Amino acid sequence: MRTGRISEHGFLADGHSAALVDRAGAVNWWCPSRFDAPSVFGRLLDDAAGHWSIRPVGGFTSTRAYLDDTLVLRTVFTTETGTAAVTDALALEPGARGHRIGLRSPRVLARVVEGLTGEVPMRVDYAPRFEYGRVTGYLIDTGGVIAATGGACRLELRANVPLTCGEGTASGRFTARPGSTHHFTLGSAPTYQGGAPALPDADRVLADTVAGWRSWAALHDYQGDYRDLVRRSAMVVQGMTYAPSGAVVAAATTSIPEELGGDRNYDYRFVWLRDCSLTLQALWLAACPDEADRQFSWVARAVGRIGDEPVPIMYGVEGERDLTEHRLDHLAGYAGSRPVLVGNDAWRQRQSDVLGEVLDAAWLMRYYLDPMSAEVRQLLHALADQAVEEWRRPDAGMWEARDGERHYLSSKVQCWTALDRAVRFGARIGEPADVARWAAARDEVRAVVLRRGWNDRVGAYTGAFDSDELDASVLIMPLVGFLRAGDTRMRATIDLLERRLSRNGLLRRWNDDPAGFLICSFWLAACLAEAGELDRARQLFAQLAAQVNDLGLLAEQIDDTTGEQLGNFPQAFSHIGLINAAGRITAAAGRHGGQPAAPTDLMEDQGA
Repeated sequence: MRTGRISEHGFLADGHSAALVDRAGAVNWWCPSRFDAPSVFGRLLDDAAGHWSIRPVGGFTSTRAYLDDTLVLRTVFTTETGTAAVTDALALEPGARGHRIGLRSPRVLARVVEGLTGEVPMRVDYAPRFEYGRVTGYLIDTGGVIAATGGACRLELRANVPLTCGEGTASGRFTARPGSTHHFTLGSAPTYQGGAPALPDADRVLADTVAGWRSWAALHDYQGDYRDLVRRSAMVVQGMTYAPSGAVVAAATTSIPEELGGDRNYDYRFVWLRDCSLTLQALWLAACPDEADRQFSWVARAVGRIGDEPVPIMYGVEGERDLTEHRLDHLAGYAGSRPVLVGNDAWRQRQSDVLGEVLDAAWLMRYYLDPMSAEVRQLLHALADQAVEEWRRPDAGMWEARDGERHYLSSKVQCWTALDRAVRFGARIGEPADVARWAAARDEVRAVVLRRGWNDRVGAYTGAFDSDELDASVLIMPLVGFLRAGDTRMRATIDLLERRLSRNGLLRRWNDDPAGFLICSFWLAACLAEAGELDRARQLFAQLAAQVNDLGLLAEQIDDTTGEQLGNFPQAFSHIGLINAAGRITAAAGRHGGQPAAPTDLMEDQGA
């Protein structure tokens, strides 16, 4: 059975990794040890790359939802003979609560089947495939526990229903009746580092994981507009956080294409500095300052001491720098889209925008950085010094173009952001002569951007100096405080981008972009709110919010004709965009009547 589309999946997380489960009860993606580790279930990318399904034997329909304030998923199957529910969770460490969840998760996937009405014949198909489907392990029944080993990974499955082992698979059938429960616990451990996989009781895993997620949610009480959407998105961002370091991965998957059948199929299971400032804003607005503080600490450690070389733009979840890309040619790819890639060669690129993103994040967290350590002071000073020189150079831009470097406007603006925030920090990170030098460079960047970024023929700020091409990345200009959204030229740019690049509320990054890019669409809503067009901002936000799947999850892009979600999933950038747009709309509503909203101070801090 071929796996469904990416939006048909639910998202489970444990602070180390993620699993994706479809409507038919199949786990089609799980990399047990880390987000970027090899998969043991990889059917997203090839039918033969492993899965684990629990589903009715015959025809069925299904509905599903997360248990309130959790990432524990409950799917109810309805058949001609009755109903049954499957509840799935990636286990948190027993007893972990609040900001401690995910730090030492046991690498356990628990599934519990309950009979609800009538009788429902159910089937289990367990087919682990190690190393992205390269290795089929031997399955051995050791008396109620089915063990499988493939290279460096060992799996053990315990179930209270009989399973029969075949060649690389185990299967079984049982009947769900009212009051019956059937338990499955799958644990993972390294093959050669001692200790068997943990196999806790599945009911206990569910209860403890529910309690852990709810304890986290109770600490984060966002009170602005779109509260339910923001709280769900904040939980998704938390689920994409590698808890030991505090780093947030861009997505849980690799090689889900931007266009079906296309070749822009990148691995997003890494951490981009580009996302840092926006992630921190989102966590701040969603009332998660502790997570924000942890993430900036991760940035400082990952970047380390820098010299004249460009700052690396992305890292592994523990700060690894070498993320060399290679192809998995044995995999057919999602919906036949090849190549399938692991690693991401964008780590080699020059992207000057990262300087502004890190300094903007630091400015946002400035009260948490007091007193400032010598390491952080040196880092911020060095980034500002780099911005003085880097803004003059071409780069790959925030969309990571692989066809050559250009003078991208968004990169210049973010160099301005770096210098502007450094000047605001003042004596906290530099001597008077440093601050004067940064201020002079900041003013020069601004003057050049305003002169060379504006195109009279187009009537807008374009994507690169001396270019006629529109690019939605220029929407960051009001969001970082470079220009007011109501500035005559900025407003003309916003309107032109909406007219030429938007369809059904979805904004493409450029004219030939194959689909609407969600964070750009949310940027447009945020800019409309900042420009005082509150009704239009709300209308657009509502259109975008309607694109979430039934669990409130978003991929990177949406086909603006079919409405199909595209790209890696779930996409942190999209959920961050939702949170930040909701905050901007809340703040704008406060400024235009009613009670001021909590995000207002943040927005004013950025000069937006």
